[in-house]
Amino acid sequence: MFDIAIIGAGPGGYTAAHEAARRGKSVVLFERNLLGGTCLNRGCIPTKALLHSSKAFVEASSGSEYGISCSGVVLNFSAMHAHKTKIVTDLREGLAKLMKNDKVTFIEGEAQLTSANNASCIIVCGGMEYEAHELIIATGSVPKRIPIPGIDLPGVLTSDDILEGEGADLPSLIIIGGGVIGVECAELYAALSRQVSILEAMERILPPFDKEIAQRVNMHLKKSKVKIETSARVAEITQQNDTLCVRYCDKKGNEQQLCAHGVLIATGRAAETTGLFADTICAKLERGALVCDNDGRSSLPHVWAIGDVRAGTAQLAHVAMAQARNVIRAICHEEQLINEQLIPSCVYTSPEVASIGISETEAKERKLSIRVAKVVSGSNAKCLIEGGDSGYLKLIAAKDDGQILGAQLVCPRATDLIGEIAVAIAQNMTAAQLASAIHPHPTVSELIAEAAFQLI
Repeated sequence: MFDIAIIGAGPGGYTAAHEAARRGKSVVLFERNLLGGTCLNRGCIPTKALLHSSKAFVEASSGSEYGISCSGVVLNFSAMHAHKTKIVTDLREGLAKLMKNDKVTFIEGEAQLTSANNASCIIVCGGMEYEAHELIIATGSVPKRIPIPGIDLPGVLTSDDILEGEGADLPSLIIIGGGVIGVECAELYAALSRQVSILEAMERILPPFDKEIAQRVNMHLKKSKVKIETSARVAEITQQNDTLCVRYCDKKGNEQQLCAHGVLIATGRAAETTGLFADTICAKLERGALVCDNDGRSSLPHVWAIGDVRAGTAQLAHVAMAQARNVIRAICHEEQLINEQLIPSCVYTSPEVASIGISETEAKERKLSIRVAKVVSGSNAKCLIEGGDSGYLKLIAAKDDGQILGAQLVCPRATDLIGEIAVAIAQNMTAAQLASAIHPHPTVSELIAEAAFQLI
């Protein structure tokens, strides 16, 4: 019998396995696809690798701006994917070594929970039974496919398809969904001089983000010749010769049509529980995701859930990893360490976008007394050097004691800078405490110091 069984070897699953092994627990880890899960193999990592390559292509093509004369810059999409694949493979091999060093038993195959009682859990995989005191479900999510006519036509792709190399040669692409996945894919294809259109059902792209952030990204994408239609209600997809046509109603209620060589469905992801439970197992679900308490306990005895498969969870790899650490601590009767409500959100456009905590708009809606500092990236030397002069950093603090409540960034390296502000908020730091640390010059991090000083 194992101390802990884990189904799903994505960021949540392998983090839970490592944390449990560090505490001397015996662990069995099941994965039906590849170690690393969606994030490593078909999500976060390959997306960022391709975006980095496309950014290098754009910079090389506009080298004259930096005093470099470049001629004959050629994009090789196959080589880009080969570079991406090498990064993914290297990271996956590193994870395999970590699991081996941790003495985690790794089982490839489809695992199913067949029994969960007050004594233990029984999991079947490949015709073998495995028993464990505790089970952590970390099966992640799969791309949603909206129920519209034509959704199954050839050339209608998901983000998984794009990142596995499908659609590499498409001259034009319609993206249904203007969230993070849709926007990042638009950034990628636009950088490669492809014709890109986004159809978003909400009033603006990046709906969960602050309105000003969405406006900045909207401006950037339009500058990159991306066509954006918001409040667009998609009705159907049809095949017309060698193109796919999307019929939709625009914000005025008028019927419109866009045609392209491919369509990407980027309308979010749904919890993956297919084949997870035997017919005798009845777990409490909400829209297909496992309902859990604040510690991650499901309705089944000794069964926990982390990441995208857990109801009410932000579908982000770093959230799954945080939940993994908290669940292992709960199993080991340790106090929770990580505040799962304080979540950094990032978009890897150019410039990058990052957000955490309370926005200015949210603070006003909640009638909170706040102070706001805004520093434009055009005043920062490193931003100017890197060509990121069109963004900003906004810092929100409580009016009475100066406690940092939130931040929104649109600037170079925003996704790296947000970590410093996350620590400040998690530790209830004030603007004065944040400003008390000397930030090196010239760096983009000076934006944080400048904003903090404005709030004192």
